[in-house]
Amino acid sequence: MPNANNDSLTQSSTNELSQVQRRAVSELLRVSPVADDLARRFQEAGFTLALVGGSVRDALLGRLGNDLDFTTDARPEDVLKIVRPWADAVWEVGIAFGTVGCRKADFDIEVTTYRSEAYDRTSRKPEVSYGDSIEEDLVRRDFTVNAMAVALPEKEFIDPHGGLEDLAARVLRTPGTPEESFSDDPLRMMRAARFAAQLDFEVAPEVVTAMTEMSGRLEIVSAERVRDELNKLILSDHPRKGLKLLVDTGLAALVLPELPALRLERDEHHRHKDVYEHTLTVLEQAVALEAPRDQPGGGPDLVLRLAALLHDIGKPRTRRFEKDGRVSFHHHEVVGAKMTKARMTKLKYSNELVKEVSKLVELHLRFHGYGTGEWTDSAVRRYVRDAGPLLERLHKLTRSDCTTRNKRKANALSRAYDGLEERIAKLQEQEELDAIRPDLDGNQIMEILGVGPGPQIGKAYKHMLELRLENGPMGHDEAVAALREWWAAQG
Repeated sequence: MPNANNDSLTQSSTNELSQVQRRAVSELLRVSPVADDLARRFQEAGFTLALVGGSVRDALLGRLGNDLDFTTDARPEDVLKIVRPWADAVWEVGIAFGTVGCRKADFDIEVTTYRSEAYDRTSRKPEVSYGDSIEEDLVRRDFTVNAMAVALPEKEFIDPHGGLEDLAARVLRTPGTPEESFSDDPLRMMRAARFAAQLDFEVAPEVVTAMTEMSGRLEIVSAERVRDELNKLILSDHPRKGLKLLVDTGLAALVLPELPALRLERDEHHRHKDVYEHTLTVLEQAVALEAPRDQPGGGPDLVLRLAALLHDIGKPRTRRFEKDGRVSFHHHEVVGAKMTKARMTKLKYSNELVKEVSKLVELHLRFHGYGTGEWTDSAVRRYVRDAGPLLERLHKLTRSDCTTRNKRKANALSRAYDGLEERIAKLQEQEELDAIRPDLDGNQIMEILGVGPGPQIGKAYKHMLELRLENGPMGHDEAVAALREWWAAQG
């Protein structure tokens, strides 16, 4: 006797797949003129070409952009001969890995020779060997949803590992066993977390188990590759999901050990917030404050997101149990800024990014000295001066750092920060706070004092800057008098 529930499930799955396929047809028609033209050129040269991997996955999801990935049986030197007369621009950055890049009209294209990659246990770089069939190429790809292809120009759909069904079920599995896949390239364990965060997919239990058991293999992957994968995860739509997976599988202990370290033990005598969960919530709230992608400067902000993720990493090292039963974390922002600099440097982030993120971590508590508006104008000026070009990000980070469930307290903090922003705006209008400078520049100081360049001029400049921060703008005569007074006091 037929099972009605099973029939219903089958019908639901079929409907989902048909919707997916309709979206794919629409997306493929959009890119067809460029893709088909290129495919015919490969065909005429005696080679095959197929749209592959993320491009097919995204077409099926209805989100295919203008970055197109192809695979071919042609070797890189043959690919270059085909694309050079056709493309608007060609680059060979990835040719050592079998990839030729080019641009045609609005499309950025990568064509990669069928290949397989494997690590040996002492190498940080994949050993590239070329394959002879698309089936061989697809089985070495990271996940089934990325192991689908569309042969061109005939539009033949190739899916030997059930990627279409996994896509409909929103689940990440590997074409072969996860152990084999992660042995070939341990970075795929991080990719599982990244795709979970980007696509909001679930990771199959056997994949999670392999990630947990093989997490130590990630040590052979270069810091640069790990950093790039971490960035993609953090910049995704659901970073919390990916980060939790990294922590739960033990991968974060190798990549960002400061994150799992935030899971401080709690007991009935020493109650305090769960710093780990608080941090993930702050990250989500910071993401919600980012400007929309379609606005100038909008979209995911790596500096803000990294600062939100790292803002409290100094807490474990500064935790103290006070006599009254409270838990304190004195100066955790200073300690955290140093830890942030050390971790980001180890992950090979640029000096500029390290400087910006660690500065935000250092400043994230400054507002809490504001109270209900007791700061002098001088204190407000210093807040703006210290934040510099990071001021807007500091506003967002500080607001995101409020995760209390006490609505009264949350509203009070929000109103206080509204007040601070209003005061900053008013002072900026009056004094051009964004570019605070002394009322006399270095050349004027030297001319007034009759002294050439040297340490004394530096001290004089610093003194005049302090006066500017403390008192606001001075007239020229007033500034000259103040400089002469200071100079006389120097003897």
